[in-house]
Amino acid sequence: MKDYCSITLLLSALLVWGCATYESGRSYYGSTVAIASWYGPEFHGRPTASGEIFDMHKKTCAHREYPFGTRLIVTNLNNQRSVECIVNDRGPFVPGRDIDLSYGAAREIGLIATGTAPVRLEFIGRIDGYRKEVKNLAKSGEVTRGPFTIQVGSFRERENARRLKEALELNYSGVYIIEGLVKDELYFRVRVGHFRNLSDAMKLAKRLAEEGYPAIILQTE
Repeated sequence: MKDYCSITLLLSALLVWGCATYESGRSYYGSTVAIASWYGPEFHGRPTASGEIFDMHKKTCAHREYPFGTRLIVTNLNNQRSVECIVNDRGPFVPGRDIDLSYGAAREIGLIATGTAPVRLEFIGRIDGYRKEVKNLAKSGEVTRGPFTIQVGSFRERENARRLKEALELNYSGVYIIEGLVKDELYFRVRVGHFRNLSDAMKLAKRLAEEGYPAIILQTE
């Protein structure tokens, strides 16, 4: 009788698991369950938030928090198909979605037709080459009083600057775009913060560089 009850409870638990809806961000056995979507042609050939050019056919992904270079195993919980991808971008920006897969990664796990699906994310490491070094281009190495700012990107196309600004604003405040001429060419520069002390600017610049953003400290007028 005891064995029969145990089997009944086990079958009931499996039935509940099979019928349950997946909750975004909930963890099971050390892995994270999330909602995945995908992106492709509209962004193909444009810079990602990490500075890499987006190739929709490569197995990459966008996440709001994982540092650039993070390696993830993404498993579609609707069909149990998996793919390894590298975080090199920020997003998604649509509420209710947690990770954006490139077209190539999404196709690997059968996500193209459905558009979104519950997935399991498993962290398997990080590629060290994505970490950056802070560059201090203040007028003098002896200068410790500002104002200072941190430049994270410079683009000829306003749209590329806007996308980087949007990505940074997921985790940082004080992000802005400033225009400047270089040899009669107009550039759109994405910067973060206004600092009175070099130490404060350096602290945030190191955080940005560790995450994988190029961080250049500049002294402003």
